[in-house]
Order: sequence, then C-alpha cells, then structure tokens
Amino acid sequence: MRLETKYAEVIIGLLEDAQDVGLPHVVLELRPQDMELQPHQLSLFETLGEALDYLDGAHYLSGDAEFPVYYRHADQLLEEIKKSNPLTIKKADMNRNNLENLKEEMKALGFKDKLIAEMQQKMEANVPQFMLHDTIAGNKGIVNLSVPLKQSGQSEHYYLNKYEVSLDKGGKMLEPGQQYMVIAKGEENKFRNFQDPHQAIEYFKEKKGDAELAVGKDLKNKTLLATMENDKVNYVVKDFQRTFNNPAVTQTFYVESGKGFTAEQAANLIQGRAVYRDDLANAAGMSYKAWVLLDLNNPKDRHGNFLSKHYHDPSYGFDLGKVLDNFNIRELNDPAKREKLEESLRQGNRPLVTVNKDGEEMKLHLETSPRYSQINLFQENGKPEKREQFLKPELSQAMLAGKGKEQVKEQQQEQGIAV
Repeated sequence: MRLETKYAEVIIGLLEDAQDVGLPHVVLELRPQDMELQPHQLSLFETLGEALDYLDGAHYLSGDAEFPVYYRHADQLLEEIKKSNPLTIKKADMNRNNLENLKEEMKALGFKDKLIAEMQQKMEANVPQFMLHDTIAGNKGIVNLSVPLKQSGQSEHYYLNKYEVSLDKGGKMLEPGQQYMVIAKGEENKFRNFQDPHQAIEYFKEKKGDAELAVGKDLKNKTLLATMENDKVNYVVKDFQRTFNNPAVTQTFYVESGKGFTAEQAANLIQGRAVYRDDLANAAGMSYKAWVLLDLNNPKDRHGNFLSKHYHDPSYGFDLGKVLDNFNIRELNDPAKREKLEESLRQGNRPLVTVNKDGEEMKLHLETSPRYSQINLFQENGKPEKREQFLKPELSQAMLAGKGKEQVKEQQQEQGIAV
C-alpha cells in the first residue's frame, strides 16, 4: 500500500482529531488516478463493525482490485503514514514546535489571546511575513502595539525578536471591526488598511495625486478623516488634527525567547511610568533587580530608542512596601488586596485606591516615583494631589518637618504641583 503523500501532515491532523471525537476506525481507498493518498479518501467510523460493513459493501478485494480498499485502526494508519513520509513529518513537527513555542512566548509577554490566534492562522497559512496589531487605552492616550513576525530564509521558522509600542496622545480606540483606510483616486474599490493611525498617516502623506484617509469597517461604512489633492493635504477633520499633526511617541522593545518587557509594562513605560524587573542582567551577565524608567525628556539613541534609567533594588533604597505603609490606604489592610496592589504598581499601572482625608474616604490613583523613593497620587481626572495630605497622622508632621525645603519643592514639581 503506497502511503507517500504530500498531504501527510493534513491526514495526520485528521486522524488525530478523529480519535479525539471517538472515530478511530478507518476505511481508505487508493485510486491510481489520485497518485497519492488524499484526505477525501478516508472514511471514519465509531465502531469496528461499522467500518467492516462499509468495507464489505465496497465490493473490492483488499489490495488486489483496481481500486483497492483497506481497513486500518487510526493508531496503525498514523504509524504507517509517519514511517512512509519521514521528511514531511519531520518538517511538520518542526513547524508545530515552532508554533507552540511562539504561542508560549506571546503568552509570557502578555499579548492577548486574539493576537495569538491571529498569529497561528497566519503561520498555518505559511504567510512569509506579517504584522500583528493591538491597542491599549492608557491614561495619556492610546497605546498601539505592532508585532512583526517573519520566516527565516534558512529554516522557514518564524521568530519574535522585537515589537514596537507607540503612544498617540490624541487618539481614540477603534470600534470592533474598524480600520484606517488610505484610498487613492481612481482606486475607489481598493485601499490599504491599517490598525495604527500613525502608520496610516505616514502612508497617506507619501501618496501622490488625490487620496483620502478614512476610518470604518469598509468602504461603504467609512468616515472621512483627511483628504489630499494634487499631492498636498488640503483637509483634516478637527477631531483628528491632534493625531494627524503630532507624531507618536515610539519605542522598540527587544525580546529573547519570550523574555523581556511585557506588553503591559511597555505600554506603561511609553506613558512615562516606571516598572519593576527582577530578571535583568548587566553586560557581564550578572543578574539584578531594578525599577526601569524611559528617559522621554532627552533625545533618542542612534537606534531610534529612548535611553532608560535604572534604579537598582535594594541599593537605590526605594522600598515600595515601606513607602505604602506611610499612607492611609484602605486596601493595605487586606493582605490579598495589598499583594495585588503592589504587583500592579510594579507593572507600572496606576491602580485606583481608597484613601482617607480629614476623616473622609475618596478614590485616587497611585503611581510609583522610584527616583524620589515615593508614590504620587492623582484624582480620577488626572489632577495631582499633595501626598502629604494622605500620610498617617503620626507621620505627617514628622516627615514634613524633616524634609529640606528644596526636597519638598523638587517632589512637588515632579507631581506637577505649582509652588
């Protein structure tokens, strides 16, 4: 029985699925005109009796007729196909391992399930290179994530080595199914689509002649954002002007085997907040822990990235737990809520907590400030609050009395409080 076939990988998947749903008995026909076994030649059955009845009804003598028909248990047929197609199976196993490894890496980096599913779909379709996109609503704007994946020219394996994060301070989240579209004149039925508005804007500005930049689910359901006439942009919708005229704040994050800054951490870093890492390594390979902050106020390096500041733990002296103990924060009284709060702050988030001021409770956002070994507090509308108002009574006067005026001024300026 000739079982060499280019469909080996597909047939193996079919047989494995059949076993999972309780159809382990297989009758297969080998037709000379097909030249090789194909999935449609397999019939699957729940019981041996059903398979043998079908085999008897085929009126073929097994192995002898012009169109021979055979019975096999799925386990046996799987083994025979794998032995008959060693190179195909080896390649399929390598591709499957590559996919599973990348799924684990994406999960470790905190990317959403929908992105992982999209990656799997593209890889299984053998798309040579593609870009995954996602957005996160931040307190300082919309954070766009772009994850490029490309096949190696040597092994056809895909690798995840980096991803880019951009902050659009004037942006809005797209509704489900929406996309940005660039439509050139004379090509009304064709368009280039984007998920990142700044990638769409850049492509739009490079167009020649007449063109449109729009947003929507398709050409029939689009909202115009900008137009170009004779190579020049002549109109931008008012609500889109801030995004259109101001470049995004961008940073490329490099990863190795799924290790690096997570998507959540990267989104917080690009918004100017610090994150905590306990798995960093220096040039000599020595591991260390530190709070990391992007230096967004200074020029980028030659690679187009902002430099980062590291506040080493414990040598720098910022002990998050001890600092939190100085404040009247209700969540600190519950061990489980405290652990969740501290972990959220280490990820760079701005969790909402309940504080006590003059005997009354109110909701404020917390944010770490490793440089000053402190935390900052903000109203839900983003307005900063003086932290001294929320210290425990026994610490408030003592801490204020012990600070020099310059230190108080520095911390107030850092919080954005007028002095």
